[in-house]
Amino acid sequence: MQQHRARRRAVAGVAVAAVAVIGLASCAAGSESADSGEPVELTFQSWVPNIDQAVDAFNDAHDDIHVTLETITAGPDGGYAKMISAVQAGNPADVAQVGYDAIPEFLVNDALEDITDHVGDAGDRFTEWQWETGVFDDRVYAVPQASGPLGQFYRKDIFDSLGLAAPTTWDEYYEAAKAIRASDPDRYIAAFAFNQAPWLIGLSQQGGGEWFTVDGDAWKVAIDDDETLKVAEFWQKLIDEDLVKIEADFSSEWNADIQNGNVASWISGSWADAIVRGTAPDTAGNWAVAAMPQWSEGETVSATWAGGSANVVLKGSEHPAEAAEFALWLNSDPESVSILTSIGAGWPAITDLESIDSLQDDPEVFAFYGGQDIWDVFAESDAAVAATWKWPPLSQTLFADLTDNVKSAVESGTPLTEAYRQTQEDFTAALEDKGISVAE
Repeated sequence: MQQHRARRRAVAGVAVAAVAVIGLASCAAGSESADSGEPVELTFQSWVPNIDQAVDAFNDAHDDIHVTLETITAGPDGGYAKMISAVQAGNPADVAQVGYDAIPEFLVNDALEDITDHVGDAGDRFTEWQWETGVFDDRVYAVPQASGPLGQFYRKDIFDSLGLAAPTTWDEYYEAAKAIRASDPDRYIAAFAFNQAPWLIGLSQQGGGEWFTVDGDAWKVAIDDDETLKVAEFWQKLIDEDLVKIEADFSSEWNADIQNGNVASWISGSWADAIVRGTAPDTAGNWAVAAMPQWSEGETVSATWAGGSANVVLKGSEHPAEAAEFALWLNSDPESVSILTSIGAGWPAITDLESIDSLQDDPEVFAFYGGQDIWDVFAESDAAVAATWKWPPLSQTLFADLTDNVKSAVESGTPLTEAYRQTQEDFTAALEDKGISVAE
């Protein structure tokens, strides 16, 4: 398979270990295991529910490698800190679940093995933008697993009753919001989820925002770029005209509004299908899914909810070659990817979607959405995500800054544009405080 075309990307301040040294260590570990006649033992840390099914499938298919799953707290809630601490202490797991947004932070902490020699020729198996999240300076540090491409989950029965189609542009979205608000004093087209930085970032990304680029050995930060301020002004208009409900999603109030139709749509990642079905089972048959509204008619531009998730080989693994082999199999073998998709791990990173059985026929899901094959929408959405988006170090700090500033703006009546300008200042200062170079 031909080498995947990789964009040149850089992480400021990261010292990358020599590939030759890693390769020699990998060969030595593999030879020792082969000589002993015993399978190489690997530990895999993940928080994905039911991922043990895919791990079991790997173990059943391999005699030379055995993987033990260690379930940990979701990365931002403590899992990442545990992983990095173990690397620093010299006793890491071999393979770990890491969000696309967190990969640069792991690199800054010198916590990842360079696995280019082991998986570098596998890039063509994966959607370009997902593969690129683990490529820095043309070296590969992660195997992508799944993403959360955005789409519109909407109450088709409500839209139909008002003569509305799913909005294809943001201008149509605004008009639909007015019609839905006028139809019932308690009804809104959507909630404005001030508590969800990944959602806010996805909206900006879909609007053309380019928050982070690399300039030499420094990061250039543009959280308040023109494209982002355009998006903020649009949602400010919806807020000012009382066309969206100011409400934290996943709250008990939001759950009730999804159930009773007072919130008639939800822009979210592909994985939200299971949440909608689980939250509002009595509304089966009334929902549908549509592509994201576009800023210019005829365009096809999408984004994600916080990127997605990958598997990495942690620095200090005694078996990096076998660990990389497991990570690649887990995320590219059709049987494994079908399992991952069915358990809700996210939208698969591989391009061969026809090989994934759980995407071909899903009667329960399709029935809930009125017979619609919703996966067609997310296949197009994932393919339309720009591969140029970069995640910076300190992504959890970014999420906290943005959430705090947007919440404060909503509560005080300050324009949303000011929240993004404040986040620009706060996050730039946070990078500098950590000794990470920031371009002027």
